Amino acid sequence: MNAPATTELPVVVIGAGPAGLAAAAHLIDQGIEPLVLEAGPTAGAAVREWSHVRLFSTWDELTDPAAEKLLAPTGWTKPDATTYLSGGDWAELYLQPLADVLGDHVRVGATVTGVSRTGRDRIVDADRESQPFVVHFTTTDGEERLFARAVIDASGTWTTPSPAGASGLPALGENAAADRITYRVPDLKDPAIRARYAGKRTAVIGSGASAFTALAYLADLAKSDDGAGTKGVWILRRGISGSTFGGGEADQLPARGALGLAAKAAVDEGHADAVTGFRTEAIERDGEGRLVLAGEDGRRLDPVDEVIVLTGFRPDLSFLSEIRLGLDERLQAPTELAPLIDPNQHSCGTVYPHGHRELSHPEPGVYLVGMKSYGRAPTFLAMTGYEQVRSVAAAIAGDLESADRVELTLPETGVCGGASLFDDPNAGQADGGGCCAPAPALVQIGVGTPAATVTEEAPAGGCCGS
Repeated sequence: MNAPATTELPVVVIGAGPAGLAAAAHLIDQGIEPLVLEAGPTAGAAVREWSHVRLFSTWDELTDPAAEKLLAPTGWTKPDATTYLSGGDWAELYLQPLADVLGDHVRVGATVTGVSRTGRDRIVDADRESQPFVVHFTTTDGEERLFARAVIDASGTWTTPSPAGASGLPALGENAAADRITYRVPDLKDPAIRARYAGKRTAVIGSGASAFTALAYLADLAKSDDGAGTKGVWILRRGISGSTFGGGEADQLPARGALGLAAKAAVDEGHADAVTGFRTEAIERDGEGRLVLAGEDGRRLDPVDEVIVLTGFRPDLSFLSEIRLGLDERLQAPTELAPLIDPNQHSCGTVYPHGHRELSHPEPGVYLVGMKSYGRAPTFLAMTGYEQVRSVAAAIAGDLESADRVELTLPETGVCGGASLFDDPNAGQADGGGCCAPAPALVQIGVGTPAATVTEEAPAGGCCGS
């Protein structure tokens, strides 16, 4: 079958999450037909997998203007803009209604397996840019393909969590111990999952918002009637400093500050021990089947029953192997975007909105947006994704004046690490402060063998990510 003329083709959007659905809304606003391919069984499938976790962003920061425009004729009403929501709320009250309005523009159960130029692999130059894209995907009925004028990859990073191994590779024995390891914040309100951790000793590896959440959840379990004996072991690759727990009461995002304080309380109250400067090299089993973490420095920790690995995420680039991408060698983010978001150089408050130019690649017409655009950087904010897709849709429509215009003002403090715990909607707004604690300080905590208390200067940028 010959490909039709490029101008007659839809724009394929990969992923029906917040950024992908917003991209579709903006394309429609530009008079361009979108087709969203979602691997999961429903829109917002990844968000639904952390439906039990609350965000520290409010409703006002989590809906897209073009999406609201589509929803308005249906009678959809935006929830109170100042309230906080869970992942489940986001999916049910916003993402699903938006997908319903988009109708046939969204196909679920469609897993993209490859993207290329029609009749051209990545090495062929001849007449390349005039050829439409071809997208291969699978459904329950088998393999399919379609042609596209442009491709917007908003598939996120949820399916590719980083491992426990400090080298970026799985620790020796990590895969073999999969029955006792999870890479997500567990839902301890689920009776079966709760029973898995109640009364058990659990290692939490990571230093970002997700690790804070897990520590706070385990502490709550330890204090409950059915959780006696529950103990967390917090594994940090660096030391403890004043910035370890975030900005606390000085944080301009009060929900994020509350999360860090909850994690600190878990340690201070003895519900979790901290093991610092520990880089996991191997995960072994003892004679009773429990897990023993071994570090690169030769330390071996006391056995644990479970391990929660929360060391961040990384993009899946496998289905883009025939596309010419320009990616930063460290972050795996678009080359022009990477210097703006590099956590080695920037704090949460210095990342500013950006658009199609920073998201472009050597292959014209391909854009990575949303969480995936940030590669391995941990500081993504939903509002940033909405501005990205607004700019990209305008660029695809040929309206470069609009595409180059920044139409978003972000909070000065930004957001570190995405979804997190926040259960008190009445928490007050603190004055002043920034992304992390204003100055390094020694945090005195009680730790178990062979943990230690270490003072460490906050890294440049001081962001609270993992």
